[in-house]
Amino acid sequence: MSFKDYIITLKEQASEADVASVKSKVSELGGTIKNEFSLIKGFTASLPVIHFDSIKKHEHVFNVEEDQEVKTQ
Repeated sequence: MSFKDYIITLKEQASEADVASVKSKVSELGGTIKNEFSLIKGFTASLPVIHFDSIKKHEHVFNVEEDQEVKTQ
């Protein structure tokens, strides 16, 4: 199974219980939480590629994007 790292951000109105629900779904799908954000509601997770759409369609998720290295010049 192929895994990728994703940045998962939740809707602004998401409660702590909603955040926990999304994290639980990530675990159910075989993923792991890697880092949690403090300024926005979200986290990074390693997730099987085949489950990308399942997380993206979760009712409390605002956006899911592949985590990539950022470079400055």
